[in-house]
Amino acid sequence: MFCWSRYLLWLVILVLGTSSMLSACGQKGPLYLPDPATEQQEKTKDKQ
Repeated sequence: MFCWSRYLLWLVILVLGTSSMLSACGQKGPLYLPDPATEQQEKTKDKQ
């Protein structure tokens, strides 16, 4: 017997899971490496 509601439930779970993983990819925009000078300034601010 074909149970369409079970397949519909799995399809909804699959779509929601995939969309949540894709939306959680991180920061929007181009990736960059911070300047070493900026990194040093942040470390000294944390110590004070």
